Amino acid sequence: MSSLAQLSVIIPCYNARPYIAATLRSVLAQEGVALEVVLVDDGSTDGSAEFVQQAFPQVRVLRQANAGVAAARNRGIAAASHDWLAFVDADDLWLPGKLAAQWAQLQSMPQARLAYTAWAVWQSDQAEPDPGWLSELQLQAEQPARWGGPSGDVYADLLLDCCVWTGTVVMARSLLDEVGGFDPALRVGEDYDLWLRISRITPILHLPRPFALYRQSPASLTRAVPKLNHKALVVDRAILRFGYRSPLGRSAPQAAVARGLARSWADFAGAQLMGGNPGAARAAAITAIRTFPRQSLGWKVLAKAAWRGWMR
Repeated sequence: MSSLAQLSVIIPCYNARPYIAATLRSVLAQEGVALEVVLVDDGSTDGSAEFVQQAFPQVRVLRQANAGVAAARNRGIAAASHDWLAFVDADDLWLPGKLAAQWAQLQSMPQARLAYTAWAVWQSDQAEPDPGWLSELQLQAEQPARWGGPSGDVYADLLLDCCVWTGTVVMARSLLDEVGGFDPALRVGEDYDLWLRISRITPILHLPRPFALYRQSPASLTRAVPKLNHKALVVDRAILRFGYRSPLGRSAPQAAVARGLARSWADFAGAQLMGGNPGAARAAAITAIRTFPRQSLGWKVLAKAAWRGWMR
């Protein structure tokens, strides 16, 4: 590996005009690396692409009709010039030193071709974080025990939970040649699906320090009722294809996986109930109970769904 990392940063963008400047500044401020920044505008209608072209001429801007984040990332990957890739969404931020720290980690373990870091959830509609909040986070960042995560042979861990966040990932492009890219058929969970596939062929390294901010705006807390249980879809597909055991022999406890899937079905049932769909809630709650009968939440949602249906 070269001592100076050469990376292509892929940024899918859809109507992110209020935030994209802050995101790009956080990317372009990374030191100790040589960057190509590729922004893929996924059918924005708010002038995001035009703004980036005018304000950040060093950023390559590609445009496409709206096709979802997986298709946008794949488009950026296909256009990227470098052998190493990093990802960030158009409303999230990186903190100083992220890429240099990950590159040093990857150099220390050449057999690993993907690294991710801890991250902090940032609840705000502001373009930049409050300086006081950021200072407090920096103090907390000095306590690695607070920022633990699976590292190495993580397939079994991923069956339990998506512990890798895309906005923190640095990875070798060669991985995509071997396992394929983001699945555009998945509008949600496309990254989870990819990390499961990649974890079969490389160690995945974790850096226990928050180097990225995941924006959670107040508006995002009120979401449309999901049409699919994406976690169950992704995990069931992985189990069907690969089973519970990693190539190195680590196995996820099947009961723990079932418990997690049952919780996802119970949560999905609850969302359907809140959305006024007691029939769909009842079906999902029954699936939760069948998946792991001892999980009480499925029974509770089933009772509420039955009551709502009876009242109707």
